[in-house]
Amino acid sequence: MKHWQETARVLDRVIGLGQEGRASALAVVTRIRGSAYRRPGAKLLVEDTGAALGGISGGCLEEDVRQQGLVVLRSGRARLVHYDTSDDETRVWGLGLGCDGEVDLVVLPISPATALGPWTRVRELLDGDAPVVLATFAEDGAGGGVLATCAGSSIDGLGEPAAAIEVEAAARGALERGRSGLQNVSQRRVFTDVLMPPPKLLVCGAGEDARPLVALAASVGFRVIVVDHRAAHLTTELLPEAQRLVLQRADDPGTNLPSDAETYAVVKTHSLKHDTAWVRRLIRSGARYVGILGPRARTRRILEEVGAGGDGRVFGPVGLDLGADGAEQVAVSVVAELLAVRAQREPVHLREREVVHAGD
Repeated sequence: MKHWQETARVLDRVIGLGQEGRASALAVVTRIRGSAYRRPGAKLLVEDTGAALGGISGGCLEEDVRQQGLVVLRSGRARLVHYDTSDDETRVWGLGLGCDGEVDLVVLPISPATALGPWTRVRELLDGDAPVVLATFAEDGAGGGVLATCAGSSIDGLGEPAAAIEVEAAARGALERGRSGLQNVSQRRVFTDVLMPPPKLLVCGAGEDARPLVALAASVGFRVIVVDHRAAHLTTELLPEAQRLVLQRADDPGTNLPSDAETYAVVKTHSLKHDTAWVRRLIRSGARYVGILGPRARTRRILEEVGAGGDGRVFGPVGLDLGADGAEQVAVSVVAELLAVRAQREPVHLREREVVHAGD
């Protein structure tokens, strides 16, 4: 879900640079082996000024990738880059970082014309709710074109019509598998980047303590919708990170609120009456997670009232036990629980896990 949000943010900047007549370079992780901080599809945009946006590691590779991006930007030719982050500095690109992993990237040149053409159309797809697959050539010297497929339609911006049909077929295959990766297509290397739409977080209650939750959840990739019956609380000045603000009571008719299996909800109106009404509505929906703020006794009372005592989707009191104090720390506790539930992970200390990063 993070890749979708990151890609949208990077492409917003790509398009802005294109409108100014400026080129850029886009580094994309195509493969990892061993321990790696980011997964295939992670992106770093390099501008002609040397400014960068996004990330392809925990910070250890970014400076070198930025330099690679400047070379690609000036030459207009793509470049493959391989990093070995083990302790052995004699290996190719060895940086002696001690992370014991390898990372492959392709750095793509993006001209103003390409930015305002196919990449702009790709960005429009990311405002929707359907999965999107981006396919690019992962080769030295290739252009910075992209082919995108989404819900039966496609955007061909590769600049190579003869290859488009097979590349599109490879992209659709990647979508069916649900995994990004490198593929051989007609003796060409193609990276297919599968972007799944972000999950939705419905925050029922727009009080002051909702603001850090909205901001943090949005920053990690949730599309946040805030609903409240008090218009004064629903302003973009107070909740700028929310995708939508909805003025509504729980018992108001209407279907404009998300309610599918990719919907997570946190109920926090600070009113027993309104919280109970929202929990009743959410239990009847297909929401995957229903978090309830408040003490255990209060939560039990709400669940008894709505007849949902045994529903495993209910998390109340909401959040992980982090010893949180204050709205900001409670937000961390709640978002951590949301991420754990979405990943189907039982929260533990990382030092207790045999496998930590992708590829370990």
